[in-house]
Amino acid sequence: MSLTTPALAGKLAGLQSSAIRDLLKLTARDDVISLAGGLPDAALMPRERIAVAAEVALRDPAVLQYTESAGWPALREVIAARESAKIGRAVPVAEVFITHGSQQALSLLAEVLLDFGALVIVEDPAYVGALQVFRAAGARIVAVPLDGEGMRIDLLEDLLAAGERPAVVHTVSTFHNPGGVTLAPQRRRRLAELAQAHGFWVIEDDPYGELWFDAPVPAPVASYSPQVIRLSSVSKILSPALRVGWLIAPEKVCRAVELLKQGADLCGSALTQQITATLLTDTDWLATHVDSIRTTYGTRARALTTALRTTFADRLHCTDPTGGMFIWAEFLDNTDTSTLLPTALESGVAYVPGAAFAFADTTPNTLRLCFTTSDEATLAEAVARLVKAASA
Repeated sequence: MSLTTPALAGKLAGLQSSAIRDLLKLTARDDVISLAGGLPDAALMPRERIAVAAEVALRDPAVLQYTESAGWPALREVIAARESAKIGRAVPVAEVFITHGSQQALSLLAEVLLDFGALVIVEDPAYVGALQVFRAAGARIVAVPLDGEGMRIDLLEDLLAAGERPAVVHTVSTFHNPGGVTLAPQRRRRLAELAQAHGFWVIEDDPYGELWFDAPVPAPVASYSPQVIRLSSVSKILSPALRVGWLIAPEKVCRAVELLKQGADLCGSALTQQITATLLTDTDWLATHVDSIRTTYGTRARALTTALRTTFADRLHCTDPTGGMFIWAEFLDNTDTSTLLPTALESGVAYVPGAAFAFADTTPNTLRLCFTTSDEATLAEAVARLVKAASA
């Protein structure tokens, strides 16, 4: 009897695994200093405080049961209050939807907002998780470059003037991953105005906004228009393992997302959502905890930029991070960072080549560096290893 193997869905043909996730498999060796992963520092995660909150939550048997698809009601109320303060308007609980991390929110929104072939505009360099989602949705993707003030809104306006009609514009507005830049206030306002004038949605992806070093961030893009959908999570301030993210969107969008989530996983974890609600409402403790993260990351960011500039001098340009987790760097002598990577790994240091984030492969001389998981001495050693590799 002949064997006929069933086929997989045709939409998988154009999808690729994340180059960053693949790279992390190569950096597990103890002798490699990894600046590649976009990971918060596990040593700064509040394990003891989480344990106490879990113990309290487990006194109620309901936390081990299914919860509402839209999320644990108490957590939705907490998020509504926090987002109201950020956006500057009252956010009803009906406009809050809890997801399994903000990546699930992005994936569900792609199904809700995009028909096959719909136009999505992203930033270049782009957040790779967004590219994966939009490609899986069968979207037509157009990229708009970044500069030091975030997405080039003037170039977005040129696309609109030329007749392009996006369904969605996606932006990592604050402390961009991978670019490290923040969308300027005037550009935020203009992006919201364009969304209203041309009838598209803006997805404002904001997982890093609380990680500012010296000054709070500008008002969210969502503060200027109800057509802006905000995404965030507690992964960077509490723990990724809690898997608690959310979206803030008009009620009709939340209800559509709910229908899809019910088909995907029914609901999230009542236990981790209750833990999260407890931690977010302990405001004095939370402020001290987040301030400690900001201080530590700010010190590490300055240590890495100083080492890069001292060691490479005029050979390399890098951003000055004012928050977040990443530095974007560019070799001015056109060093190909993808070609350099194997030598760097042999020298004991890892990074992500900029090509992993490029919508079009036009930046072979760029790289992303994450400063969160190493102390200052280790970061200096990482740069010493990188310059050794680049000089080989």
